[in-house]
Formats: sequence, C-alpha cells, structure tokens
Amino acid sequence: MSDQDQDNPRRDFLRKSLTLIPVVTVASTGLGGSMLMATPEPAQAAPAQSAPSDKAYEPTYFTAEEWAFINAAVERLIPADAQGPGALEAGAPEYIDRQMNTPYASGALWFMQGPFNADAAPEMGWQSKLVPKEIYRLGIAATDAWSKAFNGKAFAAQDSATRDDMLRRLEAGGSEVSAHFAAVPAKMFFNLLLQNTKEGFFCDPIHGGNKGMVGWTMIGFPGARADFMDWVERNEQYPFPAVSIRGERA
Repeated sequence: MSDQDQDNPRRDFLRKSLTLIPVVTVASTGLGGSMLMATPEPAQAAPAQSAPSDKAYEPTYFTAEEWAFINAAVERLIPADAQGPGALEAGAPEYIDRQMNTPYASGALWFMQGPFNADAAPEMGWQSKLVPKEIYRLGIAATDAWSKAFNGKAFAAQDSATRDDMLRRLEAGGSEVSAHFAAVPAKMFFNLLLQNTKEGFFCDPIHGGNKGMVGWTMIGFPGARADFMDWVERNEQYPFPAVSIRGERA
C-alpha cells in the first residue's frame, strides 16, 4: 500500500470526492463536523508570504503516546508522494489536536440525550453517547492495545505496511477487530479519524492544517480571494495561487 501506484488512487479519490467535503465549512452533525467558528480570535493580519514558524507544534489535548498515533495514522491515510506532501506534512495532526479544544469535540453543538440509533440516517444528527474527544481517547487506546497484542509494538512503531493493514481492518470493523473495541466501535473511530484528517488537509491554514496551502494547490482551489468577477466570463484557467483567510499566498 506504500507503493506510488497504490498511494496515487487515494489522492485521486480526494480530488474526485472534494465536492462532497466542504473546504471552509463542515457539517454540524455526524462524524464529520468540526467547529470552525470556535477557532481562537484572529491575530493581526499577517503580511503576505509570511514565513511559517519553525517551532514544532506541542499538542494540548493528546498525550505523547496518542500524539504518536495521530501522526502515524494520518501519514498513511493521505501519504506524501510524487504529487505532493501528505496529511502529516500539511499539519493535519495539529488541526485535529486544536479541534479537541473546541465545543465540537465536547459535543456542545448537537443534541446529546438518547436514545441513540447507530443505524439512523446522517440527517438525524449525532448518534452516540460518546463525543469526539472521547472517541479519540478510547479509540487510540484500543488500537494500541490491539497492536501490542499482535506483536508487542504500539501502532506508531509498526511499519507502514502493517499500519495500512490495521487501518483497513478498523475501517471494516469486523468481528476480529471488534473484540478489542468494547468501549468504542472501531468503525466509528476510523470514520472520525479519516474525516478529521481530510478536514486538516483541506482547511484554511488558520485552523492549523493545510500548511502552505498544499491541499488547495494540489486540487487547484484558489482559496479565500475577495472575488473572481474579472475572471467569470473569460473561460480560461485561473492563474493565481491560493490565498488564505489571513492573506498568506501559496
């Protein structure tokens, strides 16, 4: 799964399915809903072409072991290849950690009283007594315990092929995996992780991910420009690079 011709289809899928994934706003219900309006107060407008900080991000919610898992998982969900950086390089882990400190992660955005029906349609809203930050904490612990039962190594210490295989099994949520996930369904955990990884790859950089606007550049998205009136009727490719909310340019 680490070969280039296996990684490329994952990127092609991201391109083709992007119309189903809001770039600036996300759903307020279901597993794919991050509270973007809960981002900290914007700082003074950054100058165009502002250089990113060289200081490594320090997680505020995840423990060291959980942080190692997040980095190892997103690196395989959207891997770097010849087409460009992956989710790890784009800062998806930082995006996910920052989301854990918003009302979204605490379930403050939706109705959290039962009964819950896991088979309900997505438009019926959140269908779990667990909130996102709990799903991550329980899901990571269960995955690492399952990984250690396999060969004594935590998920982050496994080679890329083993991590790919484990992620496939989490996605399928079969009986073999379910035995290790009594506290949280494996498939629910995987779906949340994948959704947040995609959000971190395509969000505005103000939210911690999509550093250098690598996700937008890959798909040709122009970003948060004020308007496109001069180009609407030209019937030609838009020539300018992506621009972030803060005015940074790709």
